[in-house]
Amino acid sequence: MKRKVTLRSTLLIAAPLCLAALPALAQDAPGTIISVIGGLAPDDLLNIRATATPGGKIEARLPNGAALKNYGCKTVNNYPWCKVEDTQDAHITGWAPARYLSPNNPASPPEDTAPPAAAAAAPQPSPEEPQADIAARLGGGEPANPPSATEIVRTAMLDAYGLAFVTSASTESDAPDAAGGIPCARHIGQPMTRCAVTVARKDGDSDVTVTWPDGGVRIITFHGGQPSSSDSSEEFRFTREGTLNMIRIGVSERFEITDELALGE
Repeated sequence: MKRKVTLRSTLLIAAPLCLAALPALAQDAPGTIISVIGGLAPDDLLNIRATATPGGKIEARLPNGAALKNYGCKTVNNYPWCKVEDTQDAHITGWAPARYLSPNNPASPPEDTAPPAAAAAAPQPSPEEPQADIAARLGGGEPANPPSATEIVRTAMLDAYGLAFVTSASTESDAPDAAGGIPCARHIGQPMTRCAVTVARKDGDSDVTVTWPDGGVRIITFHGGQPSSSDSSEEFRFTREGTLNMIRIGVSERFEITDELALGE
């Protein structure tokens, strides 16, 4: 007698097998948390940085409403940062301040195990050989061939010039305003470049004078530990990432100034 296999009987047999496989599938494909950027000032962009620090290299700048894959967050210097990836472009990855992301991922982010290429390739400095003292350079003071007065004066002058050069270089590098400039942009759509700065501090406040590469200056005033105004009549606003102040003046001018530079902290 032939047994007739119907669709109903096939489904009854297969259903328990499918249900048993569901937990395994769910475990192999955990859900990805998608965070949306929000809370930025109008026309502002969120910096996605290579490292979880306000001074980290900027990998990308994304607007309010952009969606990011959030791989987890950690606290650095009392500020939470999240490891993210742009949902539209997998090449855009990095760290973003957690306060601009919603929702956040409570999981710990994956740590970068590979050392930075620059650090790995950096040559180790070779120990410097001590320079011979002036007596040795003049022949050790051997009585058979004593140095002439001209040789003594010449060697002493070379030493004096070398000492003066080292002292001058050390003084310049320790100057509080020699910060190598700040990121800045003057026109709409212009990529960030670097502007020279000088800082004048008094009674806890400071004036940061920014000099544009193409000429002209902008003075930004810090009061009460944060940016407060500028010498422009345009609207002044700012946001903070840790100790980094991202300042906008009007519709086009942008500046990034750290507390350390502005306040000497």
